[in-house]
Amino acid sequence: MTDWNGTDLEKIAAAEELDLASERANGTLRDPVTMWVVRSGAQLYVRSVKGTDGPWYRGTQSRHQGRVQAAGVHRNVTFHPADAGEYPGVDAAYREKYGHCTSIVEHVLTDRSRASTLRLEPR
Repeated sequence: MTDWNGTDLEKIAAAEELDLASERANGTLRDPVTMWVVRSGAQLYVRSVKGTDGPWYRGTQSRHQGRVQAAGVHRNVTFHPADAGEYPGVDAAYREKYGHCTSIVEHVLTDRSRASTLRLEPR
């Protein structure tokens, strides 16, 4: 596991949204998708509201690599499926950061969405 440097971790975690572009099988980047990002501990996470059937999530599965951009930080990353033991911390982070969006945040707290939890690791 590669760690984030403190500055990048803080900036991305504080950003309201993150742009994520996954790599195709041929190494080119897909168009970026804007999504929520949360920090739990020293890690950054994203989830798909549509779970593992979500188009952007499926795109991450061809090479498990891509590029993220938020708060002026641009980083190449690896997408790692989160372990079920990480879900409670990620759930709490979503509630804390996006709880003001009560009608929306509940959609990333379902079992379906949890199954698509990806840990972003810099590379």
